[in-house]
Amino acid sequence: MITTVSSPAPHVTSSPQTYAGAETFPPLTKAYLELSQTVREKGLLGRTPWFYSMVGGVLAVGLAGCVTGSILLGESWFQLLIAAALGILFTQVAFLAHEAGHRQILAGGRANDHLARILGAAVGMSYSWWDSKHSRHHANPNKVGRDPDIEVDTISFLEEDASKARGLRALITRRQGWLFFPLLTLEGLNLHYLSFRHLFSRGPVKARWAELGLLAVRFAVVVLPLFLLLPLGMGFAFLGVQLAVFGIYMGASFAPNHKGMPVIARDAKLDFFSKQVRTSRNISGGWWATWLMGGLNYQIEHHLFPSMPRPHLASARKMVRAQCTRLAVPYAETSIWRSYGIVISYLNRVGLAARDPFECPLTARYRRA
Repeated sequence: MITTVSSPAPHVTSSPQTYAGAETFPPLTKAYLELSQTVREKGLLGRTPWFYSMVGGVLAVGLAGCVTGSILLGESWFQLLIAAALGILFTQVAFLAHEAGHRQILAGGRANDHLARILGAAVGMSYSWWDSKHSRHHANPNKVGRDPDIEVDTISFLEEDASKARGLRALITRRQGWLFFPLLTLEGLNLHYLSFRHLFSRGPVKARWAELGLLAVRFAVVVLPLFLLLPLGMGFAFLGVQLAVFGIYMGASFAPNHKGMPVIARDAKLDFFSKQVRTSRNISGGWWATWLMGGLNYQIEHHLFPSMPRPHLASARKMVRAQCTRLAVPYAETSIWRSYGIVISYLNRVGLAARDPFECPLTARYRRA
């Protein structure tokens, strides 16, 4: 069941459609500053080295166990179980890279950057590519033309993009809701591709050679031994399973946060508090959801306070919900399974815009209804 605190303002739709125009919400800047001050006074922005040391230790033991198990198994198709476990562990490492990139783990900004770069390379991703993309997303979540996370890729998140789909992409787009999770099996490979494309691009890239060096080390440590230990076919199967699990886990963790939430028009102007809360969705479940999603289940609080460490997000949630109630700002929270249903339904609805150009308009209208 979806929990929403208050109802949307009259000129805002709570469905995943674009806001009508450049309407400005009532000033909420002062209220956000008051909330921020309370958060600071309660120490919720303070570092939690004990927690991240524990998480890092657990992941190190898990990775060591996978390496040991793989060596002991030798040429066996049971290696694919190790591959699936690695896909899960690499996703958890990616969560830590995300948190380091937001200055949540270490005290200094540069130290966090170095850690995020190393952790990102450990899972085969470029930190400079991710940082640029993710920073733009945080600044303007779900805003047309500003948020790279709703730009068209294989999936179209806006009807105007879906309507331009042609050929194979049009076939995918018309059924993209149902195909979303199967397509996530390729997301791990896509993340690697986008990272390397960024690092080999002609424009300026921060720490280009450092990241290429780290990725080369990752290849030598992770990929090369795989094909030395296993036959060629089994090695590729191992890599395929690991990438598929990594892609599904990453996509299933990030997709519920904003997909199917209101989209902000290009010329719309919103205050920071409303913009971040109205476009984000929390996932209920408490501590298990926090471990499963690396803290992304508290997406609203994360967007309001990006540098807040994972262990403090639950406490901030109570304060943010209370503020939303007082200010009549809708606060969206639902179960993880319900969120996937919302995402699939939304993508299918958007995908209808990619209908066959020879289709009867009257039929298309009734299909949309």
